[in-house]
Amino acid sequence: MPPKKAKTQRPWQDIAAEAQDYRASTISQLSPPPPNIPEDLPKDVTSVPAKILDKSILSITNLAVEELISLLSSGQLSAVEVTNAFLQQAAVSQGLVNCITELLTSQAIKQAQDLDDYFAEHKRPTGPLHGLPISVKEHIGFEGLRCTTGYVSSWDRIAKEDAHVLQILRDAGAVFHCRTTEPQTMMHLETDSNLYGVTNNPYNRNVTSGGSSGGEGALIALRGSCLGIGSDVGGSIRNPAANCGIYGIKPTAFRIPTDGWGYTMAGADAIDSVLGPLSSSLSGLKLFMKTVIDAQPWLTEPAIVPMPWREFTVPSCRPLRIGVLWHDDIVRPHPPITRGLKMVTEQLKQHGVEVVDFPAHLHDEAWAIIASLYFPDGGAWDIEAIESSGEPFRPLSAFILKENEIVKELSTGELSYWLEEREVYRKEYALHWNKFGIDALLCPVGPGVAPKHNTAKYWSYTSQWNLLNYPGVVFPVTRVDKNQDVLEKKGKPLSGLDKSNRDLWDAEEFHGLPVSLQLVGRRFDDEKILAILEHFIELIGLPMSNLDGEA
Repeated sequence: MPPKKAKTQRPWQDIAAEAQDYRASTISQLSPPPPNIPEDLPKDVTSVPAKILDKSILSITNLAVEELISLLSSGQLSAVEVTNAFLQQAAVSQGLVNCITELLTSQAIKQAQDLDDYFAEHKRPTGPLHGLPISVKEHIGFEGLRCTTGYVSSWDRIAKEDAHVLQILRDAGAVFHCRTTEPQTMMHLETDSNLYGVTNNPYNRNVTSGGSSGGEGALIALRGSCLGIGSDVGGSIRNPAANCGIYGIKPTAFRIPTDGWGYTMAGADAIDSVLGPLSSSLSGLKLFMKTVIDAQPWLTEPAIVPMPWREFTVPSCRPLRIGVLWHDDIVRPHPPITRGLKMVTEQLKQHGVEVVDFPAHLHDEAWAIIASLYFPDGGAWDIEAIESSGEPFRPLSAFILKENEIVKELSTGELSYWLEEREVYRKEYALHWNKFGIDALLCPVGPGVAPKHNTAKYWSYTSQWNLLNYPGVVFPVTRVDKNQDVLEKKGKPLSGLDKSNRDLWDAEEFHGLPVSLQLVGRRFDDEKILAILEHFIELIGLPMSNLDGEA
């Protein structure tokens, strides 16, 4: 049931102030205290941590996941010094873009010290993640900590146990150092709530970091974390990964455990929401996936498919065959996305990869199906969860719940109809995919790069694959160049939505933002798409421009 109004209700503003005061108190526990954030910040704050943090911290936080693991597992770095470094950088990241809900300062340091004590005694790591700091999206439950899912009315909801995925990662040696922001309702490609405010994009604070795992995306882009856990029911891992120029994968449903998270209405699972990793490197995604699956989570969470991790080898007897979805016949992506697709496909062709055009198959019908199944109660649970505290609707909450004509309460017969349509569409798409015989599909992550705040209203480049339950991995390619990325004025828009998307283009504002793409596979092709992307990185070099430097 949704939260009920208390007999004596506190003003929502008081609860929000308490949330932010609590966050500040967790940051104040750091010793030494983090450096002060400059008052006059540039739009692009990605270079600020390097200017205000000690070099000893940066020498740790700038390492890739695989480098950190190597140094931690050999004893060349201690878990405590790595944890302290990421706590400091996470605190700075918070000051720059508003991306965390709390630092887990005391818990993380104790966890790290226990790991160091174990290493000192046994001369070996505890597991494959020994000492690696991992950030966690706030709705994933920690025993004894709040789990709000972005609602003021859920401020006093306390998790009774650690989420299953946290138990697995902790047993593997991970250290949880902070929790990250998420939006009201969780159903935004933006991260903003009345509890914590708006999370901005590190590359340009005037645009969004994405959502709903936007705190993770922004934090990892600023190296306040190197590996984090997000969730995805319509693009919530892939969208912030793309907006912030990092890596992220939406796994096939029922491969990564979800028991113990705070999500929405029980039973609203006509579209499966998944947990998955975001990381500063592709190796971080693979390490997370393999570690969790190797723990055989199906033994304690029966819904998980009992499928071990399978190493995929790129075939040597034939060329890879990659499909390219240039657009979905509804909204044509902005110029930098198309340029990114051309850059990658031209390089792949030069290296012997077979590239074929892959036309969209009724993607407009896909949105009608998935949008109908997102809120089978017509959004009543979410609306009550917002209204019960008196907090206002955030703009994109109002958009998805009140302005979306497809969202309505479904009768039993209507729900059965849409579930049948879902299955028919999945079969049709499987046959469509078969026609082209592709190993994987290269496509946009969205209709543009990170958009201005409160304008991210087109989900279909990611939600398409949630409907089909296909895994998708996001990776950075280049950055927007206002001199190259010019919007063609001529030509009839594909649709009214296409015209709206064209109107959002702003070459000056978007200049320098990350340009990312998505590689999609069929159900349970998680290992395959990661291996193919790893092969592409070795083959053509990705990203193709330095995301840490000028565009």
